[in-house]
This record gives sequence, structure tokens and C-alpha cells, in this order.
Amino acid sequence: MKKTHLSLIGLLFLGSLSLNAQSSKEAIEANFNERESISHFRYLASDELMGRDPIRPEIDAAARYIAEQFWKYGAKEIDGANGYYQHIPFRLSAPPTKGEVVLGKKTFTQGDDLLVLDGPSINGDYEMIVLGFGMEADYVGKDVKGKIVITNVGAPDRLTPSDLFAAGREKVSLAQSKGAVALIEMYNIPSPWNFAARTLNRTQLTVDNTGGKASIPYIWLSDTKNESINAIGKGEIKSAKVEVAGKINREIVGKNVVAVIEGTDPLLKDQYVMLSAHYDHVGVGRPDANGDSIYNGARDNAVGTVAVMNAARYFAENPPKRSILLCAWTAEEKGLLGSRYFADNPLIPLDKIIYNFNIDNGGYNDTSIITVIGLGRTSADPLIAKATQEFGLEAIADPSPEQGLYDRSDNVNFARKGIPSPTFSLGFRAFDDEINKYYHQPADQVDNFDLDYAVKYWKSYILSALYIANTAEQPVWKAGDKYEEVGKKLYGN
Repeated sequence: MKKTHLSLIGLLFLGSLSLNAQSSKEAIEANFNERESISHFRYLASDELMGRDPIRPEIDAAARYIAEQFWKYGAKEIDGANGYYQHIPFRLSAPPTKGEVVLGKKTFTQGDDLLVLDGPSINGDYEMIVLGFGMEADYVGKDVKGKIVITNVGAPDRLTPSDLFAAGREKVSLAQSKGAVALIEMYNIPSPWNFAARTLNRTQLTVDNTGGKASIPYIWLSDTKNESINAIGKGEIKSAKVEVAGKINREIVGKNVVAVIEGTDPLLKDQYVMLSAHYDHVGVGRPDANGDSIYNGARDNAVGTVAVMNAARYFAENPPKRSILLCAWTAEEKGLLGSRYFADNPLIPLDKIIYNFNIDNGGYNDTSIITVIGLGRTSADPLIAKATQEFGLEAIADPSPEQGLYDRSDNVNFARKGIPSPTFSLGFRAFDDEINKYYHQPADQVDNFDLDYAVKYWKSYILSALYIANTAEQPVWKAGDKYEEVGKKLYGN
């Protein structure tokens, strides 16, 4: 009798879970507006928005459109925001008409072995001083006033492309505060210089850390064998002749689109599940074989932006226990700038954000799956697997770790702060030719997207977020993950 009684309790418990799951799925199905969702998708990936480049004016139209949907659905403004926007001080910097640095008998030239990344024009001979990586400790006892500060590029633990730029901006600001006339970083890391030169010898967008002040010149020199920095450090070369002319710099206001939906549980509503996706893309570029030069970015990442908009619609009408933080990031394609700015200047305290359920995409080659970049790293994995399965999809882990996708999207800016942060991506089993056919190409359009798959993708994202927002246990990093310790520190565990 006792065994029978326990078995009945177990069956009733499982049955209640099944009914709750069924009701959650049915509620999402009932709320979902397929035509409206596809309309959002078509507009964000339309030619009219010219590829949503953060340095083009059309990006403001995209931001306004997303903000209007948040308002229409009933998501609320966040205290400290500018309406539904978090304004970001961006700095636009175009290559100079002339860039040249002479060190001893060697002349470095813009675009070849020199890159002027920021700052005004400059012309003259200046004394140099080598300061390691250019951190605060390197300045102790050193007088840099009127001199050019020479450093290694990046920092010992910050050598990814986005890290190089972020560390460089910090070093420029520090050098300027100490009275230096310019900062030159010696590019001496394994990453190929030729790739850096192709990528950076064009207009760049960065977060302006100068507080509105003009930056000092910021220059990279190719020094892969450390010959120049060693010669300067030994005193064999004491001064540099520098000429930079025709440098263009201007300020731009970027916009993260943000909103919040308050949770229903008296205690859990003080915790937030962040639902995020970047809404920018790469703009207008080289024409393809058909003469199309607009990079519409349907897969990357209009489809993800629509997922967050659909989540706003559902959760505004059906708030979960935890609060929902909605974030559409700008300038992901320029170095994860929008999300980094929020992570460094949060509108919600970071220790209140218990999960970042991010979306970013390159494309798909299997419509039976969802690829979760970071699956296997947090305790919420079973909830995501369960939600996707209910819509007939299978959640799989990153099949192409060699691509470094986890560290190439906005989620990493929050992971570094300690927040569990996977990325919910379209299904791919390999980063193959089918992906590359559309990834950062003009062909990435809505008219060649499987819209039935898009609908399943959007719905399974909402259900996954719902389970995470309602789970009794706060999601955490799995034991041994490289972000486990910083997560424990953030949340006081």
C-alpha cells in the first residue's frame, strides 16, 4: 500500500508538470502573432535600413522601431535610461590621408606597417619612453610629459581582438592624463598583422572614454619580432618623427534599446533575466555577383531581434516570477560595443541580473535543431533543452568550438562579469559553406529564410526564457567553468 501510495503521488506530480508545461506552451501559441512577427523581420532586414550600420543614420530608424514595439506591448522604461534608450558616446575615426612614423632608419607607413587608430593630426620629433603594457603601475616614477609612450599591444590577459581595442582605449586615456603627446602600441602578438591592417585601415567606431575631450594620437606599429621596441628600450633610438595628416574624428550617439517587465513573485521579482540580441549589422559593402551591396542581416541578427521583441509581447501580458530585462544592443559588429557599454554602465545592478539569454547568429544548416553556444556550462541547460523539445527541436552544444563563437558575441561581456550567459543560435552542425553563403553577405535576406523554422525558433526562445524566469533555483555556472569564481563573487555565493 505504501509503495502504491508513493507511486500515485509521483504520477500526480509528473502529471502536474506535464500540464504546466502544456499550458505554458499553449499560452505562447495563443499569444503569438505570426504575421506581425514576420512583418517585424521583413522591416528590420529591409533595404530601407541599409544594413543597420551603427555609423549610418538608418540605425536610428531601427532603434526607434524596436523601442516603439516595447512601448506598444507594455514593457516599461528603466530608471536612468533616456526613454527606451541607453545613450552611448561613440567616437568615429577615419584613416588619415597621411600617416608616417620614422624610427631610426625605418619608416612606417599608414596601411602597410602602421595604423593610426585615433587622435588628431600631429607633426614633429618627439622623445619616446617604453612603459611595458602601459598600465598604471608602469607609470610609477616615470615622467612622460611631452613624450610618446611606447607599449606592447593589449595586456597579458587581454589579447582577443575586442580586448585589444578596449585595453588600447584605456591606455590612451591614461597616457593622456599623464601628459603624453601620443600612444604607440607595438603589434607583437601571434595574430597576423595583415589581417589587422585590412580590418582597421578604414573607418572605426569606438566608445569615447575621453569625456568629450580630444584624444591624443593612438597608433599601432607592426613589430612582430620586437626589434623596434627593444631598440627604443635600450636607448638605441631616442626619438620618433611623426606625421599624421587629414585625420577625421567625430562624435556619434549610439543607442541600446532597453526596457523592463516586472515579475510577479514578491521575492524573485528583484532578480532579472536579461533577454538580448544585437540589432545592428555591417551596412553597405562590396557588391556581390548580382550587384547587391546592401548587407541586410536577416540571420545576423534581425531574426534574434525579433525574438526579443516577441518576448516583450508575451511577457508584458504574461509576466513570470522574475523580472525580464529586454536589451537590443547596438554596434556588436564594431566590437561588441553596445553590450560592453551596458556591462560597464549597467542600468540594473549586475548582481540582480541572474541570467543573460543572448541571441546572435551566422546562419543555419539544420532546421531540426537549436545550437546553444555555451550549452553545457550553466545549470539552466535542462530548461532550454526541455523548451526546445516541446516545439519539436533539439538543443545541441556548439559544434564548431574552433570558431571561438562564445567569445565573439555580446554574451561574453556579461560572462566576464560573472553572469551565466549562453547564446541561443539558429541550428548549425558545422560552420560550413551553407553558413558562409549568407554570413556577412548581401544574400542574408528574409526571402531565402525558412519562415516556419523562424516561428519555431521564436517560440522556443520565449518558452526557454519562461522556464528560466520561473525556476525556483537561480541558474549558476557549472563547477569548473572558467567564469564560476567570478560568478560566485558577483552573487556573493
